[in-house]
Amino acid sequence: MIRRLFPALSLMTALTLPLHAQEKPAEEKPATEANEIPADLLDDEHMREELGINEFTAPSISKLFDTLQFLMPLPLVETDRPMPARMPLDRADLAIELGFLIANGFLVVQAEQLDKVESLAADLTRYGKALGAGDRVNRHAASLLDSAKKADVAQLKKELAATQRDVEAELVSLKDADLAHLISMGGWIRALEVSTVAVDKQFSEERASKVMREDIADYYTESIAGLEPRISERPNYLAMRDLLAGLRAEMALEEGQVPTPDGMRGIRQQAARLVELALQRKQ
Repeated sequence: MIRRLFPALSLMTALTLPLHAQEKPAEEKPATEANEIPADLLDDEHMREELGINEFTAPSISKLFDTLQFLMPLPLVETDRPMPARMPLDRADLAIELGFLIANGFLVVQAEQLDKVESLAADLTRYGKALGAGDRVNRHAASLLDSAKKADVAQLKKELAATQRDVEAELVSLKDADLAHLISMGGWIRALEVSTVAVDKQFSEERASKVMREDIADYYTESIAGLEPRISERPNYLAMRDLLAGLRAEMALEEGQVPTPDGMRGIRQQAARLVELALQRKQ
């Protein structure tokens, strides 16, 4: 398992580590080996919770969706992805699909399609139960329904973000950090799909720049490499890692270079392929 370090939060990390971990020499964990979460994708709640920053901490899906407010209107009809009625049996598949579900929640809320919150809450409940976090997710599902009735968009977003954090907390007790990172990755892949379609349909250099996040593509490339072999060596995950590495290269613009419509069209196609790979269930 790859342990993630955060230089900007070194003091807080030191306070949250056990004493024996603090006593390890710095040279045992060179900064160049760390797979750092981009700083703007850390939820503030992670800084205040007892567990602090640890190997279970993954990019916040809520933060991933902050960019989408700059890309309105969102192509929700064109990118609609209802979850299958039959749930997957594999826990890795459950986790990445839960990430898609939480992302779908932010899409629904962003577009103020509050009539869809009821079915979303039901899906979140069944996925949470299957992952062993049913009680935690049930509380948020009930709050989602209540907030939808009140048309409280801000509270809906808070509940969705809290759902991810509480599932993470449950996975800590199960000692399964891989699933925490798969939930986050599923959310990002869904956000990438929607944002690339939005920019391709209404292109501008400014809108395209919101998508060109090579640091995020790089982070998830390394995240896949750090998963346990039973997951990382599945054919679809090997293909996802290669695709993400290619996306990272395409998103890394050199000085003076600007995004182009053709380039964005190519990234949109790769994002669609990434979705297909991510939702391939274990046979």
